[in-house]
Amino acid sequence: MVQKRRVISISLTALTVLLFLLAMFPFFVVIINSAKESLEIIVNPLSMPKQWSQMWENVKEIWNNPSIRYPSSVMSSAIITIGSLTAISLFSAMAAWMLVRTKSRTSTFLFLLFLSGLIIPFQVVMFPLVELFRIIREVTGIPMLRTYHGIILAYIGFGAPLSVFMFHGFIKSIPLEIEEAATIDGCSKLQTFFCIIVPILKPIFMTIIILNGIWIWNDFLLPSLVLGVGQDIQTIPLAIRAFAGSFLKKWDLIMTAVMMAAIPIVVMFLFVQKHIIKGMVSGSIK
Repeated sequence: MVQKRRVISISLTALTVLLFLLAMFPFFVVIINSAKESLEIIVNPLSMPKQWSQMWENVKEIWNNPSIRYPSSVMSSAIITIGSLTAISLFSAMAAWMLVRTKSRTSTFLFLLFLSGLIIPFQVVMFPLVELFRIIREVTGIPMLRTYHGIILAYIGFGAPLSVFMFHGFIKSIPLEIEEAATIDGCSKLQTFFCIIVPILKPIFMTIIILNGIWIWNDFLLPSLVLGVGQDIQTIPLAIRAFAGSFLKKWDLIMTAVMMAAIPIVVMFLFVQKHIIKGMVSGSIK
């Protein structure tokens, strides 16, 4: 029996190491190729770079390239990501709280309506979305395409279903007596939400922020539809696309730009990964 357990333990350890290597292999390829020239990558993409200093040269070329405008792309990505995460987290938490505390057929229907957003593929609604934004511009005069508020509004719509679902499961675990005590003490609805509920929701807030943040920061399809390629407002994925032309692909700059875009997300994930696990587990067992 002891020998059998030892064999199982060694097998699981070997499997874990294998899965880790498979997961890390794309990062390894990106890092080594970001320190090469384009021809060197084409000849052998899996070889080690001849000189690691080439990585810094690639970074400088990307950052100072006036046609790519990488610094402004970083700023645009940051504005869109922070704005979208703030709106998604706040509005989804408020919606989930009201749906949980309002016991009626309407609240049940609205919750199911949010859940339906999880099963509708984005590809089905992406062209109607662009047409809807054009209609809004014609009717109200408010531009939606190629604007910050347009892309943030789109991310709210696509990010709310999962966020409301996760908040809904977590809020159901919060005793109603806590809110009743706050009401007796003279708190209004807004005071109860922001002073009582929001601090309790901190773990699930972190989970929602990271899951949606990774998606929004790396997303290419939605910004390409709403913002367009080569416009004044462009995210990092749209800027990286400029290195891949129809006849020439600058693989050294593509790999370096991918590495530069991944660093903020990887660092943020390493710092808050414990909150992600805590939030997901708390929302599932309470």
